[in-house]
Amino acid sequence: MTQKNLYDTLKERGFVEQSTNENQLRQLVSRQKLTFYIGFDPTASSLHIGSLLPLMAMANAQKLGHRPIFLAGGGTGMVGDPSGKDKARPIMSYQQIKDNVQSIKKQVSRIIDFSKNRALLLNNADWLTKLNYIEFLRDFGVHFSVNRMLSHEAIKTRLAKGMSFLEFNYQLLQAYDFWYQFKHYNCLAQMGGSDQWGNIVAGVELIRRLEKKEAYGVVFHLIKTATGKKMGKTEKGAIWLDAKKTSAYEYYQYWINTDDADVAKFLSIFTFLPMEEIRKYGKLKGSEMKKAKEILAFEATKILHGEEAAEKARSASRTLFGKEKGKTHLIPTIFISKNQLKKGILVSRLFNMVGLSKSVSEARRLIIQGGGYLNEKRLDNPNLLITANDFKKGEFFLRAGKKKHQRIKLQ
Repeated sequence: MTQKNLYDTLKERGFVEQSTNENQLRQLVSRQKLTFYIGFDPTASSLHIGSLLPLMAMANAQKLGHRPIFLAGGGTGMVGDPSGKDKARPIMSYQQIKDNVQSIKKQVSRIIDFSKNRALLLNNADWLTKLNYIEFLRDFGVHFSVNRMLSHEAIKTRLAKGMSFLEFNYQLLQAYDFWYQFKHYNCLAQMGGSDQWGNIVAGVELIRRLEKKEAYGVVFHLIKTATGKKMGKTEKGAIWLDAKKTSAYEYYQYWINTDDADVAKFLSIFTFLPMEEIRKYGKLKGSEMKKAKEILAFEATKILHGEEAAEKARSASRTLFGKEKGKTHLIPTIFISKNQLKKGILVSRLFNMVGLSKSVSEARRLIIQGGGYLNEKRLDNPNLLITANDFKKGEFFLRAGKKKHQRIKLQ
């Protein structure tokens, strides 16, 4: 059986929405190794789970021998991409962005292998901040049609809300990024989310005009859950790739709570399991689907946090759901000082304090409706006062609904 090429692999696993010159790109990656890039926004110290799809595309490509470039938008980050946004992003300092890039590289290195030139991490600030504005306009701006730029949906959306000239420049800068990497790193393709289509095509056309050569663009599906929600959003907020922001256990729980309808799709995109195996899991129904969800959670957590952390998260999850006993030390824990409990804390406020509800009022409704538990006993009084006397052996357990648990320990 012959090995699938990169394009067919990404297509089969559910990444690809559309591409430029698909047949020619398929032939290219069948006969040679491809250097391609994906840009990432370094406006926070951690990427979130929304960035995982392009990272997994890069990892799949690397496994097939191709070379990905992780391009940190240190330069474009100081402008702000208007694509998919209804308001301008806050402007960040170069030092903030530089610090974020260093932090992000640590996370990404768990998924992408940067050793021996197998992948590159570049920062477009290294070339964009050195541009001479007049020369840039003369040599590159001349190739862009304002009329065509105004026809792009991303620009239309922002114009309706008010768009700065700074943001309007973004497409030129991203196209320049593609051309620069084409010239200096033999980068022949750019990949990204489907909201980047206009920007990517602009780069392909710029290379064609300046170099009289072909480059390629591929965009991925924007992943939403079966319920129509944006992937990665939970009651607690974003799911981060940094373990300090989202623990391995919380990360595992996110995946194990996947809707049944999403399991096969997520297994194909967010794990490296063979498609033959994934198709079998996709046929499971009812209680059997729990096995597939556990495999998804374990494999996804292993890729980002390592096998040991994934095994601990799985053990903790099984403890909570009764499959394994005596491992309560693995359950996520929050510490409370005795001073905080001198006058007692309302149990509804405690639910909010430990992240089991968005607000005290939400916790009150949860308890009144029978969804709040203290040491596995259903609560019926949201005004119950919790004191140090409620702690057995210095700890107790709270639960919201069936799946959200916290262990509270006295400090």
